Amino acid sequence: MTEQTVAERLNALSIVLPRASEPAAKYANVVKVNNLLFVSGKGPAGHPKGKLGGEFTTAEGYQFARLAGIEILAVLNSALSSLENVKRVVKLQGFVNATPDFEEHHKVLNGCSDLLLEVFGEKGVHARSVFGAVSVRDNLPIIVDSIFEVEE
Repeated sequence: MTEQTVAERLNALSIVLPRASEPAAKYANVVKVNNLLFVSGKGPAGHPKGKLGGEFTTAEGYQFARLAGIEILAVLNSALSSLENVKRVVKLQGFVNATPDFEEHHKVLNGCSDLLLEVFGEKGVHARSVFGAVSVRDNLPIIVDSIFEVEE
């Protein structure tokens, strides 16, 4: 049995990638160093505002992290012209805009991790870190940085 392509997996998940978002300031969406692609921090589409443990629940945060992952995929697709050129997901780093007593940061970032595993299969297994933040740009609930290994 042949393995599904990334495009087939996206289709099976009913995910249509949006147009890649533009940087919010004077920086690059992606920087390629040798065969590593560093994607600048991305938040969820729609620009929701608020904190986990305040305005938003962990379940809502999970969905926001998943949406941030879709934004990352759109940027990758634009930079590479095909997600098939991703050799593996290397690392995710999540910054969760949270109240001081919020303790489920890892469950929030699972939204992005689960998405990348669903889309890339074994190539989606990655290292990661997640941090609670006092504030993030535009008061987004989460921002995710990511690193990918890509085909030369």
